[in-house]
Amino acid sequence: MVTGHRFSEQETEEYYDAEDVIYRSIWDADGSVHWGVFDGEPKGQDHIREEFLSAGIRLNELMVEYAGIDATSRVLDVGCGNGTNVIWVSRNTGANATGIDLSGVRIANAVTSMERVPDLAGRIAFEKASATELPFAEGAFTHVWSQATIYHVPDKIKVLEEAYRVLQPGGQFIFDDLTKPTLNISESARQFVYDRLLFDTDFSFYSYIDALRETGFKVLQARDLSVHLARSYTYLSRLASIAEGPEGYQDRFDYLTDAYMKTVDAINNDELGWAQYLCIKPA
Repeated sequence: MVTGHRFSEQETEEYYDAEDVIYRSIWDADGSVHWGVFDGEPKGQDHIREEFLSAGIRLNELMVEYAGIDATSRVLDVGCGNGTNVIWVSRNTGANATGIDLSGVRIANAVTSMERVPDLAGRIAFEKASATELPFAEGAFTHVWSQATIYHVPDKIKVLEEAYRVLQPGGQFIFDDLTKPTLNISESARQFVYDRLLFDTDFSFYSYIDALRETGFKVLQARDLSVHLARSYTYLSRLASIAEGPEGYQDRFDYLTDAYMKTVDAINNDELGWAQYLCIKPA
């Protein structure tokens, strides 16, 4: 299967280079850009940012738990963004962790962040690279980790193949990605989700499992997290409505306030999904 060739990697790189200031203003000032798994009922408007960031940490904790990442692990974060997860994983597990990202702006941010954590020197590293051409030897890692990244890559099968290649036998691949529950989507979903994020995909929750198996992986776990994606974007819409950033960005914040709620509508209409998979490369 060939998936999602409507947009190029260069367009994605330019998008994230340009949007970093927006994400820091709305999502997280430290540059963490991923959705979260929520635990408990909403606490109210005054706690939205706290709950959103806590949900992101909860996702990290679950991924570490499910994949068994510890101080003996060598982890590759595919689509590491500003490096926050690489630093978090290494600090909280003792693992050696490497991050790659297509965005030169974000890799530069990650390197700057790395310089602020000298206690992790020698355990973390960052490199600008494509997920379809990982600059690492076969079997270099015990774990490949990815959050909210693969949907951006035109050749998703190649990403899965590269993850398989750089894992050692018995190594685990844990990641989340957007899915497309139905091929027939509304104009609103196309405009405010797929075109806004520069992606398309043929993968549904179940066809993603088939693609992983065809690549050679044994799928250990598959979880539909769409309800958490809807809650994430509900919170993000509220955060966008109160965001403050550099002069001239208010129109963009207003647009995203609406676009994020349109994204919630797409999820509720089964036009967008979010799933997490845990796979192993057979020994």
